[in-house]
Parts: sequence; C-alpha cells; structure tokens
Amino acid sequence: MSLPPIVHVRGLSKRFTVHKKAPGLRGSVRALFVRDKLVKDAVRGVSFEVGEGEIVGLVGANGAGKTTIVKMLAGIIHPTSGQARVLGHDPWKRHNDFRRQIALIMGQKAQLWWDLPAADCFLVLKEIYRIPADRYRRTLDYLADVLNIGDELNVQIRRLSLGERMKMELIAALLHTPKVVYLDEPTIGLDLSAQRAIRGFILEYRERHAPAMLLTSHYMEDIERLCERILIMREGEIVYDGRLDQVVRKHAGYKVLTIHLQEQVQGVCETPELAAVGEVQECNEELIRLHVPRREAATAAAHLLASYPVADLTLEEPEIGDIIERIMAAQKGAPA
Repeated sequence: MSLPPIVHVRGLSKRFTVHKKAPGLRGSVRALFVRDKLVKDAVRGVSFEVGEGEIVGLVGANGAGKTTIVKMLAGIIHPTSGQARVLGHDPWKRHNDFRRQIALIMGQKAQLWWDLPAADCFLVLKEIYRIPADRYRRTLDYLADVLNIGDELNVQIRRLSLGERMKMELIAALLHTPKVVYLDEPTIGLDLSAQRAIRGFILEYRERHAPAMLLTSHYMEDIERLCERILIMREGEIVYDGRLDQVVRKHAGYKVLTIHLQEQVQGVCETPELAAVGEVQECNEELIRLHVPRREAATAAAHLLASYPVADLTLEEPEIGDIIERIMAAQKGAPA
C-alpha cells in the first residue's frame, strides 16, 4: 500500500471462558459448588492491515472468529493478547475521537429505535455526533437519494420491510462520514433485489469517501462483487490473506471443462479416454464435465474435440465459493 494502513493488527487473540452445567436438578446443585469451565480460543494470533479505500472481505465458517475480530476492532470487546491500531487509536480504550470516526453495521442487530421514524432517529444521531446542520442535511440527502429511500424517512422503523430497515441502518451508521466502516453480514436475510442495492451503495460510498472497510459475509456474491482482497479464517486463524482472484490459482490446480455433444454417444462415460484426460465430475450421453489439470487444459480440450462430436465446449475457472469452502473445511494442520 502506498499510504500507511488505517487498520493495523498484530498477533491479536481472544480467548473466552464459559461455564458448563449438567442438565437437571443435580447438575444445578453441583454447579453451585463446582463449576466446569470450557476455554475457547475464538481468535488466534491474527495479523493484517487495511488501507484507505480498501474493502477487505473476512470469510470463514460459523465460529471461525470473524465477528469477534470486528468487535475487537470496534472496541466492543478486549483482546486477550496482541495489538491493534485503528486510526492511530487503541480501539478498546474507546476514546471519543476514535468513536467519531468509525461505524459498525451488523445485519443481525438494529441500532435504530423501533417506534420512531428514521428521520427522528437520525436527528438524535446528529446531536450525538455533533454534526453541523448543513453537513447533516447534505449527507442525509445524498445517502437517501443513493439508497432510493427518501419516501420512507418519516415511517416508523417497525413498519418498514427488512430491506428498507437495512438501508436506514446504513444511513444511520454513515451520517457522520466515518473513516473506518465495519460491515458484519450487511445483506443477511435480504432478497436479491435488496442485496444488489446494498452492494451497489457500498461501492458508490467507497468511491466517494474512500473509507477502510472490513466486510464479513456468508454470501459469496457479496465477497466477489465488493472485495479485491480477502482474509480466509479457519478455527480462529487466518489461513489466506491475498487477492481474491489469486485464490483460484493458488488453491485450485484444475479448470472445469464442459462439452455438450451434438448427438447421443452410447457408452461415452465408460471410455478410457475420459479418465486419461481428467477427473470426471458429470457424464451422460449428452454432456461431459471434467476437472482437468490447469497446465493441460488446452491439450485436453483439443483431445476431446477430436474424439467426440462436440456441439459446444466451455473451459472455466472453478467457482471461488467452492474453493474457499474447501479451504475452510480443511482439517486444522492440513495445508490450506
């Protein structure tokens, strides 16, 4: 990065201790005197940086530690060990100068008051963040226009659809024009149209204001559309930190070769040529789909064209989501 990172994390870890209790009256009585403890390392020594204008995707299975990292960087929870600097501040000290420059948007939690119209909620936030009136009006008009939500500003939050409420949450989080934005599952539960609208808005906002953004999502389309760089987490550790487009080259040594046949070919799936070309994924009398070694993809395609009556042939990269899922599912200690 040409500019110093806005978010700087080194060796950050978080360990939780929870108490276990056996079911029933006996378990309850025993817990009064003897408490069994379970220690869970939610985050294990992670290190990374996020620069100005970057949207970095944080990807991992449930329980991998994504939200824990976001909460530590927002100052909500303290780390067990390690260091983090956000805009030059220690997040967990919660200085007002720090809080005025960050925003946390959680798709599964609401920050707006349920029985108030959004416009009234925004006025409260205007006073909390001490936003000058002219800047507040200008920012609100811009955000409402880009999100196409202006007509609903005076409607009670509880009467809005899920997609409309999420748009209001975005406005509330960005009214003070933060320099760091944490997005934790911002499109969860939304329909396809609302998801596209939220993604488009995030890109538009990034283009205009260039904040550092950290995004967690289980929707691969969010990651593919918004992030050029991703961090893949597995059991509290970062197992990949790099460009999204390099995940395929680094972790998939094959391409997907699909051919549609002009006519049905009896016994095509039993021919030894197929196994020699690649790993058969799908095969019938009209279609053949193979995983072929990346370096031999062109040769394999030429061989199939010469051997079968091909109507159409496609050679594609594997789905990024499938590769990431395989990395996340790998056993601890295995190569990522």
